[in-house]
Amino acid sequence: MNTSFKVIISLFCVTLFITSCSRKKDTFINRNFHALGTKYNILYNGNIALEKGRETVDNAATDNYWELLPVERMQLSEEIILPGQSKNQDFERAEEKAIKAVQKHGMNIKGKEYNPQIDEAYLLLGQARYFDQRFVPSLEAFNYILYKYPASDKINTAKVWREKANIRMENNELAIKNLKRLLEQEQLEDQDLADATSMLAQAYINVKSKDSALVELGIAAEFTKKNKEKARFNYIIGQLYNEFGKKDSANIAFDKVIDMHRKIPRPYYINAHLAKSYNFDMDGGNKIEFLEYLTTLEEDRENRPFLDKIYYRIAEFHRANQSDSLAVAYYNKSLRTNLGDKELMSRDYATLGDMSFDDAQYKMAGAYYDSTMTNMKLNSKPYRVIKRKRENLEDVIYYEDIAQAHDSILKLVNMSDDDRLAYFTTYTQEQKAIADAEKEKAEAEERRKSVNSGSVTTNTKSGKSQRADPTANNAQKQEFYFYNSTAVAFGKNEFVKVWGDRELKDNWRLSDSKSRPGATTDANDLATNASEDERFDPEFYISKIPTDQKVIDSLAKDRNYAYYQLGVIYKEKFKEYELAMGKLETLLQNNPEERLILPSKYNLQKIYTELGLSDKANAMKADIVSNYPDSRYAKILLNPRSEFAKDENSPESLYEGLFGKFGNQEYTEVISKADQYITEFEGDPMVPKFEILKASANGRLNGFEAYKKGVNFIALTYPNSEEGKQAQEIMKTVIPILAKKEFVSNDTAKHFNVLYPFNINEKDQIEDFVKELNEAISKINYFDLSTSIDVYDTNTLFVVVHGLTSAQGASGFAEILEESKHKIDRNFHSISSPNYEIVQRHKNLNEYLESQ
Repeated sequence: MNTSFKVIISLFCVTLFITSCSRKKDTFINRNFHALGTKYNILYNGNIALEKGRETVDNAATDNYWELLPVERMQLSEEIILPGQSKNQDFERAEEKAIKAVQKHGMNIKGKEYNPQIDEAYLLLGQARYFDQRFVPSLEAFNYILYKYPASDKINTAKVWREKANIRMENNELAIKNLKRLLEQEQLEDQDLADATSMLAQAYINVKSKDSALVELGIAAEFTKKNKEKARFNYIIGQLYNEFGKKDSANIAFDKVIDMHRKIPRPYYINAHLAKSYNFDMDGGNKIEFLEYLTTLEEDRENRPFLDKIYYRIAEFHRANQSDSLAVAYYNKSLRTNLGDKELMSRDYATLGDMSFDDAQYKMAGAYYDSTMTNMKLNSKPYRVIKRKRENLEDVIYYEDIAQAHDSILKLVNMSDDDRLAYFTTYTQEQKAIADAEKEKAEAEERRKSVNSGSVTTNTKSGKSQRADPTANNAQKQEFYFYNSTAVAFGKNEFVKVWGDRELKDNWRLSDSKSRPGATTDANDLATNASEDERFDPEFYISKIPTDQKVIDSLAKDRNYAYYQLGVIYKEKFKEYELAMGKLETLLQNNPEERLILPSKYNLQKIYTELGLSDKANAMKADIVSNYPDSRYAKILLNPRSEFAKDENSPESLYEGLFGKFGNQEYTEVISKADQYITEFEGDPMVPKFEILKASANGRLNGFEAYKKGVNFIALTYPNSEEGKQAQEIMKTVIPILAKKEFVSNDTAKHFNVLYPFNINEKDQIEDFVKELNEAISKINYFDLSTSIDVYDTNTLFVVVHGLTSAQGASGFAEILEESKHKIDRNFHSISSPNYEIVQRHKNLNEYLESQ
């Protein structure tokens, strides 16, 4: 009996279990069986995976506290994910659990879902897709909840998440409309209210309605139960108040963050302190107390990970307090302690660059700006601003290098033999002392290695583990090349010996990657490339001093031109009149070329006037007027209001006239006059313009090779002018295209011309011919024809008929004109427009005719 009862009970339980597994029967047991299995098994594990993934996303996100923080801490990735792929395995697992819950435990009977946990499964599905940055599929999941489960207790949560997805897809206006309606129609619970208002605030920020965002963020900060969110919302409120210029309200918001202290992540706490410190009143505040406050932040051991930002803030304080030396020291401290904040590094370098620029240390400023750009987003607006500053310094750095290097060499040239020997004896003794110190350091390093190696051997023989001896372990680590400073120094020297001074860039091995011409080798360069005996021999260096008078004269000429350029640059571009005056006065004392004397004196006269040095200005004016009475500078000084700088003899006016002749195809005269003006105005900023006009005229008259030669000359001779940079770009991008001289097939061309060649001496006949030709084509209506007179070379002109559509049509048209009453009977060539361009560019008409 007992056995039968047990069998019956067992069969009943099995039957009950089987029937409860059915998803097609709406019974109490079925509903609760599937609901419990969904909630406490699948969704439980799915939510654990979701939270783990959210934590990963939160840790991976890097907040940029220099800008307005986003409401939600999630860093978007530009990586493209294919369908079926996932960026995060935790979110993939959460999504799988949500799908499993729907597939295995969904009780969709006649269109109605009887498992009360399925709406949460769809919510989990949408959230997993959202954090995996697949916003369109996540939006579908949230919309499905709203469509299928309108009575769900998660309906408001789903609405908020739907709008979060809309905001991520930049549907901000739609999100604002839906969230406002939700807040008006529903009584949301605390966290749902915080989520809804915070997302509404983000949408307002995105559409630039930041005043509206303030109200919503205040509500979100009040009702959220999460300390991280409360701190973040209050910090953003402070940032918004700062943007509105309301520092007191901003400080209240930052104080709320600071008061939470250990309840929140340290970055919020420190950045709130720093953000509040930027609102300090430098004019009316107590600077001593404020500096003590910053010093307290600096000395707090818990703030070590944030010392770079704290040092930067202290540097900003000292700079505002006119303590530039302290400011520079703290900017450098900030750079040394930086842990990878590129925005902070760019600010440090940019500020140091600006300070060097203000102190007229332009070469140093250029180096700082270079470092700034390496830490900025390429082609962003701040990057372009710094790049423009750096480009403005290009010329001054280039000419300063030439002036300093050539001055040093010429100083040595002018020394007596005894002075040279004394100078280089001192230099070689210093080099010897440095070498001895390095050698001693290397020997000490070798001895230390030997001792450590002995310790390792002893330990091994005694049966001890080598890992037990930290000294031995360190010895092994020191074997790495870059841990040995002596080896590194040796490697650097060997690199310079083999490759020279190379700029850090792509394709640095190519020969044109060497340093710019004009930078003369100094004693340190010679020492690097010298043998061991030569390095410490004064006579070796003395032997390198130039003795050829032509070389010395060339150095002096280049140095003087550099001084002139620096004087003009400092005066015109940077308004540094003191520096400009020093350069130009030094130039006049160095026996410059005649062409540099008059413009230097004129610029000095203007500088003296700007600096209020009336006596010097009047003396210089008298000098120019008496010694150069026919010059345009004298005319300008005698009658400034007449604006002689723009008279008919000014470079600008002459250039305009010459450009007009270029447009009229008077290429021979353009070339001749350009040569004349280039010689006459040598040293004037207009000279590169004449050069490029000359190169263009030469190309039109003599062909591609002449143009290429002219452009290359400009690129090498005037590398720092706008025209020189334009020429460099032409050499890189345009010349390779223009070099192509292969003729194209007539089958691919759509436009054709008829050429009538004339000798340059037949100009009188050309006018009558063109008149007759225009009269003939005016009667032809089925083509849109026109004529032109084009220069081919120094001996040939073309009368060209444009507007024909085929090679046969062009030939036939010319033959018809021969037989017409106008009797246009002259040798002609039909040619397509692309081939005509090639013929004009390469002057290869005969090659074209032979190919036909």
